[in-house]
Amino acid sequence: MTTKIFLITLFLLCFATSCKKENTFTEFEFADKSVALACENLNSKLYNEALYSFENDILNFYSKDKKSLLMAYSKFIKLSVYGRVNFNNNLVSEHTLKVFEALKNDSELWNPNNTVSHLNYKSALMSCIAKNITNSDLKTTLNALLTTNSMSPKLFGTPLSTNYSTALSDKYLASYVAFDLFYAKLFDVDFSQVEKEKQKVDFNITQ
Repeated sequence: MTTKIFLITLFLLCFATSCKKENTFTEFEFADKSVALACENLNSKLYNEALYSFENDILNFYSKDKKSLLMAYSKFIKLSVYGRVNFNNNLVSEHTLKVFEALKNDSELWNPNNTVSHLNYKSALMSCIAKNITNSDLKTTLNALLTTNSMSPKLFGTPLSTNYSTALSDKYLASYVAFDLFYAKLFDVDFSQVEKEKQKVDFNITQ
């Protein structure tokens, strides 16, 4: 009887923890979008929001008419491969920062000991992505890098930069780009300094 009570209590605690993790973020702006990641054991609703908020940011920043997501992906991925994305500007929206704050609470998603990326390459998210990428060449490359513990944004970024258009139709690949090339990089950005730069007045501009 004691064992049964213990198991029931443990189940309820796990259930409560799971619900808390799922509901910590409530400011969804892209809830009407299609589900990007159809895998179990994922905070799919939050991850979905993260992907579409990222796409909205790069669309607004890298596409001149704010209509070509293909152009936005092309520019962002190529700059990212060479470490030239400047996050200290107007690229990251206020909504995306709120999403990022929620993502930071997902400890399984990140690996502080990863020297090439803050993303945990052994997470459920990466397993989901690796299993479902539609481009066979990229899928083979990604799985090989993960299996040999050789994964890095630079190594996978090289073949990715020539197949960036796939991200438009393959939301698993798009999710990789969002989480490893974008959100993982935000850990290294001091947004308090970014805000100070935005508030600076250029006295060389005459009214």
